[in-house]
Amino acid sequence: MRWSDVTDIRSQLERRWEKGELLRDLLREASQFPLRIALRTPDTRDITERFDAVRAWASGLAAGAPIRLEWTEIRHRVQGTQRLPCGAWIDSLDGAVAWLGKQQEIAQFRDIIATTRKECPAAVSWLEKRPLEALALAPDWSRLLAVVRWLRDTPRPGIYLRQVDLPGVHSKFIESHRRVLAELLDLVLPADQINSARTGVGHFSARYGFREKPVRLRFRLLDPQVSLIPGAPGADITLDEHSFSRLDLPLQRVFITENETNFLAFPPVSGAMILFGAGYGWEGLASADWLTRSTLFYWGDIDTHGFAILDQLRARFPAARSFLMDRATLEAHASAWGQEDTPVRAELGRLSVPEHALYDDLRHDRIRPGLRLEQEHVRFQWCIDRLAGLSCQSD
Repeated sequence: MRWSDVTDIRSQLERRWEKGELLRDLLREASQFPLRIALRTPDTRDITERFDAVRAWASGLAAGAPIRLEWTEIRHRVQGTQRLPCGAWIDSLDGAVAWLGKQQEIAQFRDIIATTRKECPAAVSWLEKRPLEALALAPDWSRLLAVVRWLRDTPRPGIYLRQVDLPGVHSKFIESHRRVLAELLDLVLPADQINSARTGVGHFSARYGFREKPVRLRFRLLDPQVSLIPGAPGADITLDEHSFSRLDLPLQRVFITENETNFLAFPPVSGAMILFGAGYGWEGLASADWLTRSTLFYWGDIDTHGFAILDQLRARFPAARSFLMDRATLEAHASAWGQEDTPVRAELGRLSVPEHALYDDLRHDRIRPGLRLEQEHVRFQWCIDRLAGLSCQSD
């Protein structure tokens, strides 16, 4: 085993820096300094067989770094009593920082701490949790605190992010720092100013009381006898979530597809509509209670993500059915099979027995590793024939 040298000691100190431990020392009531660093040292056999190398090692270590060595006496049957290093001490944070050349970074972090304690003391705990990230944000820290203070003093403002009027702060700045701001705001704001039901950076505005951009839903009416725009059957229409929820149409079926070409080319169907899907996001449909009076059909890719999206849709619409996501469709289009790069492996509890059996085969790679059939590769005539079968069932 190689004995510890000055480079090893410095490397241990660098690892403490990289973990944020040296920065955290500025926030702790009790400092970790003087800091002892353990050494790999010669053993009795080394002293017997490599005595000159051991002496050279001890001398080099004593002369080679701004550290204080801890010594121990070893009684050796051949060489007699020998005094050797057994540990290294770094007496102060300033000494450690100077050795690593991090004086500027420590000065910046001290400024961040002082500013935070003065302007937003509740956020100091975040600095201890994420000191290196705070240091990386040093050029923006004052602006981040300005946003936090503004929201603290302007609870649930009810405006768009674009309307926040703070020097040097624009909506793109807030949007690009939503994760950090959310963590700070959760520490600073009282509970009644936070909508705890909305989580994740995608719901930043709703969580802290800003207005959100309206969710828009794109659809086509497939029944030539049903139209929202006179003289334009099958028009490609987009409505905001609220307007969509107020529709009252004589529809028995609503198809959802994730592919735009399939959405545009979907054939006429009596009493039906087709929606251009939203992947994993179904918030826009949540307030459209009239959808529960229709049968929903979800047409996604035959892969693990397609079934995961179907499973999520059924959390809101339990009676939703899958369309062209079955084993027969998969097997009939073997020449178009593709590769799914990051399959879902989780258990899904809202699939039917046949759906779950196919999903299991896909997630466990029983047919072929990473197998997927994208919906745009399903032959159009196959779709038409399956729709005819649905019409016969309803008749």
